[in-house]
Amino acid sequence: MRIESAETVVTSPGRNFVTLRVVTADGLTGLGDATLNGRELAVASYLRDHVAPLLTGRDARNIEDTWQYLYRGAYWRRGPVTMAAIAAVDTALWDIKAKAAGMPLYQLLGGASRRGALAYGHASGRDVPELLDSVRAHLADGYRAIRVQTGIPGLDSVYGVAASAAGSGERYDYEPARRTAGGPVLPVEETWDTRAYLRHVPSVFEAVREEFGPELPLLHDGHHRMTPIQAAKLGKSLEPYDLFWLEDATPGEDQAALRLIRQHTTTPLAIGEVFNSVHDYTTLLAERLIDYVRSAVTHTGGVTAMKKLLDLAAVYGVRSGMHGPTDISPVGMAAQLHLDLAVHNFGIQEYMRHSPESLEVFRTSWTFDEGLLHPSDAPGLGVDLDLDAAGRFPYEPAYLPVNRLADGTVHDW
Repeated sequence: MRIESAETVVTSPGRNFVTLRVVTADGLTGLGDATLNGRELAVASYLRDHVAPLLTGRDARNIEDTWQYLYRGAYWRRGPVTMAAIAAVDTALWDIKAKAAGMPLYQLLGGASRRGALAYGHASGRDVPELLDSVRAHLADGYRAIRVQTGIPGLDSVYGVAASAAGSGERYDYEPARRTAGGPVLPVEETWDTRAYLRHVPSVFEAVREEFGPELPLLHDGHHRMTPIQAAKLGKSLEPYDLFWLEDATPGEDQAALRLIRQHTTTPLAIGEVFNSVHDYTTLLAERLIDYVRSAVTHTGGVTAMKKLLDLAAVYGVRSGMHGPTDISPVGMAAQLHLDLAVHNFGIQEYMRHSPESLEVFRTSWTFDEGLLHPSDAPGLGVDLDLDAAGRFPYEPAYLPVNRLADGTVHDW
């Protein structure tokens, strides 16, 4: 089963996606997601100029060997660009292998461990009443777990808060990567105040619990913005509200920070959406400093690498919570759903619905019912790429925001 071609497709149906399309000599096609939000063209070039020429003529069945060839053979290892490119190749080859077997991918990963994957949605509001409306809307849409983000008094814009209200009818509007209106393509700059945030957030969760009761799983994303002691303070102040997890409380590269947070709070901790290798987790897992792994198949070397990471996490009782906003393309999302169904230590799956334009380009077959996602029983990943539709949406430069404190100091976003 020789690889005949490997094509990199860049398309922007509302936001930018990078997709690798691998075709074998006997006509099987596999898809892989290589989207890196705000740095898409770097990965597209890595694939087109450096990886695709190495794939032609290789046996598509030898997935592990190809993974090692691209990882070890490049000498310069890891990093988000390299690992997203490897992920795209790896996922495409798993798609081909499962299609050749006539099975959904999860069957090749050991079969189903559950009926479906519990998904959480993103409720947000500029103030608490608007947030409560958003939670109601998500519950009406079928979600049975909710991430809660809200505006902070005194700040104009805050990560995680949608641009329009929950009742506006627009459900696809939370995309932080954007352009400066009417000017050059530059990141938007936002202002941040951690003390105001720490004062406000506990009252938000108090209001949500009072309105929706103790049973609804609630999550919150700190988005790397706190020092270790600030994160410990927040985790402790949120303990009465029984969070499912507190995510990315501190910058992920500081492994020691999690020790301090863990010493001071029993709020479960999730981290890792900006990680791209199992090596980012070894200390966190061995010392049991986290409860959930937040990496994405797209950014962590593909299905092969993510399965190994989750198997290692299982040894330490740590569960999955894979990154799943709309900058993970439907191809990457489908790959995660197959892993969600197969691995024993599944925890929860982030799920943001893609825009109608995105679903015109990527034809999906997964289902969302009673709060559970299922990847479908279609052979392979269960996603098709419409090349004609993709061609109607050319790439548009966009960047994630830059964060500054009130005095102008650059801060973590």
